[in-house]
Amino acid sequence: MTFNDRTADADKLRDEIKQHRPLKGQVLKQLREYFKVSLTWASNALEGNSLTETETKVVIEDSITIGGKPLKDHYEAIGHAEAFDYLYKLVNRTEITERDILKLHKLFYYRIDQANAGHYRKQNVVVTGTDFVFPPPSKLRQQMAAFVGEIVSMRTALHPIEFAAQLHNKLATIHPFVDGNGRTARLLMNLALLQQGYPITIIPPVLRSDYLTAVRHGNDGNHVPFITLLSNMVWESERDYLRLLQSMERK
Repeated sequence: MTFNDRTADADKLRDEIKQHRPLKGQVLKQLREYFKVSLTWASNALEGNSLTETETKVVIEDSITIGGKPLKDHYEAIGHAEAFDYLYKLVNRTEITERDILKLHKLFYYRIDQANAGHYRKQNVVVTGTDFVFPPPSKLRQQMAAFVGEIVSMRTALHPIEFAAQLHNKLATIHPFVDGNGRTARLLMNLALLQQGYPITIIPPVLRSDYLTAVRHGNDGNHVPFITLLSNMVWESERDYLRLLQSMERK
């Protein structure tokens, strides 16, 4: 699929959303819960999780297991929902730290593999579908420190959508964890967007091929395809956010 840059359109909708803030009470709660389920389902589905969006909602909100579905898929849903909640504890800050990244991964992953949750991998990784060679374990701390050290200057120099896209790509390229790198990168991307006044942004699994292609370009240092894709996803998520908001605000 071919995407055109929608950064300007996304910024216009962000300004429109700002006119409705601050949100309070049930409106805020319902919007947050809606996007928690949607992001958890979509981000997990991009990685092969078999739960449907409805099943994800049942697992998160009702703590009910789905017959015939792997236990790991349930743990991924519950863990991602916890990591989502943690994003909102960081929204009013103007910084993103290494500790934040490690905590997001730990919350997502500790039910699956407690020993590796929130810790850098100790083994090399090979990712299906790409011939990109990820850094060896001996280089991870150095590369993560350099990445985190860039964040302040990146935030100052880049448009917020470009900033979020590059955060995603750089973390995905370092691939610091044994598993859960894509989901942590998308959570980090959303944290950057939330801190700049954008709503939660969802990349639907129907665009998995476009997403993976853009990420692969990002591995090679070409961030333009992912920035363009993300600008469209931000715009689409904002349209959904406004639709829900206007529906709840009807008199």
